[in-house]
Amino acid sequence: MSGFRRPSWWALLLTVAGALLFVRLGVWQLHRADFKDDLLRRYAAAAAAPLQDFAGVADTPPADGFPRVKVDGHYLADRVYLLDNPKHDRRGGVQVYAPLALDGHSPLLLVDLGFLPGNGSDKSPQVPPLPTGKVSLQGLYVPPPPVGFEMGGNALARQTQWPKSSIFLDPAQVAADLGRGLYPRVLALDPDPAAIYERERNLDFSSMPPARHRAYAFQWFTFALAAVVILLVVHRKRKPHKSDSAKVDDVP
Repeated sequence: MSGFRRPSWWALLLTVAGALLFVRLGVWQLHRADFKDDLLRRYAAAAAAPLQDFAGVADTPPADGFPRVKVDGHYLADRVYLLDNPKHDRRGGVQVYAPLALDGHSPLLLVDLGFLPGNGSDKSPQVPPLPTGKVSLQGLYVPPPPVGFEMGGNALARQTQWPKSSIFLDPAQVAADLGRGLYPRVLALDPDPAAIYERERNLDFSSMPPARHRAYAFQWFTFALAAVVILLVVHRKRKPHKSDSAKVDDVP
């Protein structure tokens, strides 16, 4: 280390603290990526899992699982919600949700019918009528779609005609709009070749997929390395220039 000056204690402390913090953040991002990869694997495996009793998971679903359940009830056929989100498809389209009243239960179960493609225009596609009688449905009991900030507040409360459309579907707003409680999760129906809806099921990690977590981890590790490099560069001994040496030799 003869080519470096001894750093001050505070410079060394700041560098070590900063580098450790950056490494810790990088490791955390890697853990988040692994966690989401595991969730995706669980979700894919759940599609072929045997059916479970809905009553056993209705109010307390497993935090890291996606039970495949079967339910009986009837749709509130005139209360359809359209999730109008541009991430779905370049053709336009909406994700269609309808509340289901279960036999003998007060809360409503929000059913994800699937994606209804548009025709490339700004108009929402025509939603086919729902059956009014008793139905038996099966699918995955999954978390509701993610919500975010919506300009203008609750879009559902401002609409008087059905179906109602919003760029976010907040379960609390839907419950208030219907005047009844909702189960904590949504029933994503199993794929059906005969259905008009597209049901390519996947978890919505569009805002932060596992690959992005790993990219952020690489960034944090780079910051840690940069902190150490900056410390070394700042405390590197500078070699005297020849002109400086000549001036020293000329001093009598």
